[in-house]
Amino acid sequence: MDREPVSSSNLASVGYDPASETLEIEFNNGRVYQYYNVPPFMHERMMEAPSIGSFFNAEIKKAYSWGQV
Repeated sequence: MDREPVSSSNLASVGYDPASETLEIEFNNGRVYQYYNVPPFMHERMMEAPSIGSFFNAEIKKAYSWGQV
């Protein structure tokens, strides 16, 4: 999955596959996680948020199932 770099103190890049509704997050420590069944509007809201990291922690991290890549 292609990811785009983001400006965040904790996240390095974010990717999204709308067909599978999979959000892929690369953290600054190099670890990559995929979050499943994330609707497109949540990805859009995250990318438009004033703080991508804060949005991730509040809206994504514990709300969706995930796996480490």
